[in-house]
Parts: sequence; structure tokens; C-alpha cells
Amino acid sequence: MEKLLKNIDKERITTGLALIAAVVLIAWIDSSFLTWLFLGVAFMFAFYEAMKLFGIDDSSMFVYALILWIISFFYVNPDDLIFVALIVYASMMIYKGEVDFKKTYAFLYPTSSFLFLLALYKGFGMESLVWLVIVVALTDTGAYFVGKSFGKTKFCEVSPKKTWEGVFGGVALATIVGAYYGTQFVSPFLSFFISLIVSFASVFGDLFESYLKRQAGVKDSGNVLPGHGGVLDRVDGYMFGAVLMVIALRGLA
Repeated sequence: MEKLLKNIDKERITTGLALIAAVVLIAWIDSSFLTWLFLGVAFMFAFYEAMKLFGIDDSSMFVYALILWIISFFYVNPDDLIFVALIVYASMMIYKGEVDFKKTYAFLYPTSSFLFLLALYKGFGMESLVWLVIVVALTDTGAYFVGKSFGKTKFCEVSPKKTWEGVFGGVALATIVGAYYGTQFVSPFLSFFISLIVSFASVFGDLFESYLKRQAGVKDSGNVLPGHGGVLDRVDGYMFGAVLMVIALRGLA
């Protein structure tokens, strides 16, 4: 335990607590505009960071992303807009004769995931976002503490610090708590299943972002969040988890 306490990053904990406070406040107010605005600010930072990771240098894309997010406020199913955005942007590139499909990467990641986050809120309410936060946050927190305390077996080459012990500990914790919370919306079995797949998805969302950083040769996606790096470093698990939760709730609930 003493070793674990020494390894705790105090700056990371402080920033994490501030983020938790902000999320709790927004969840308590439960305003569609405030939720859209909060997600939008996070999205714009994440979009900028993704552009850097992909090696894209085109400031006009930032404007397109902003316009897309403004439209998402008025559209019933925001996740549909990703297909519109890709078609429009591809058409523009072809018309101008400046085809570089690498520029579409940032519209797939993280844009589509943030649109799914908004779709989750619009379709299933603030309670579903809280459910997602519980599952992803506990997966990350459980993996961190279990990994620090008992982790010995490396999980993946992409993220050498992750261990199988940490991953199993995080997924187990997130699934148990998430399944309990989710029973207020769906059956116990479905709540368990959704919590489990979302938890595993968040692990690989983290790995995907780690891979992008490794390819870009950087430690963090940005530096806007002390102790955590960039916005993508903090929301990477939600990028995969949100998509699966929306699909699961729409198709199974």
C-alpha cells in the first residue's frame, strides 16, 4: 500500500477530481444546451489534437468540424451526421481536385464518437451518459490501481504499462457497478452484458489512442489537462464505449 501511495500522481488526481466535479454539475443540471456545449468544447480540443496525431495541417477542417457540431444541436440523431460530413468533405476534395483521404481520418476519430456521445444523451437521457461514465471511469480507475498493486503480465505491446491483471480488475469492477446501475433502464442480464462490452471497448479505445500517439512519436495528445495530457488522453475510452452503448441500447433494449 505504501508503494502504491508513493506512485500516485497528485497532479493527475487533482485534475481528475476537477473533471469529476464538472461532470457531476452538468449531470445534475441536465440541460440539453449545457451538455451539448460541454461535449462541443471537449470535441473541438479533441479534433485539434487528432489532426496533430494524424499529421493533418488544414485549418479549414477545424471550421467544418465546428459547423458540424452546431448542426448536431438541432438534429435528432447526431450520429447520422458523420456520414453526411464524410460525403460532403469527400465531394469537396474531388471537386477541387485535391484528394487526400487522410484528411477524413479526423472525421472518423474522434468526430463520430462525439456524435455518438451526443446521440446517447438525446436518445436515452442523462442517465445513460452517467452509466457510460461509471463504466469507463471505473474501468480506467480499477485498471490503474489493480495494475499498480498486482500487475505483472504485460497486456499489449502498444501500451506496455497495461497489465492483464489491471485490465481484468478494471473490467470486473466496471461491469459489476455498471450492471447494478443499468438495471434501472434494462433487464439485469442486458445491463450486465452492456456494461461488460462497453468496459472492454473502453480498454481498446485507450489502446487505439496509444497507438496513434506512438505513430506520431508523442507522449500525450496535448497538454490542456495537467497530469492527463490532452482531451483525447482523457476521453479515449469513451470514444469506443459510447458507440457500442448506443448500438446496444438501440438494438437490444
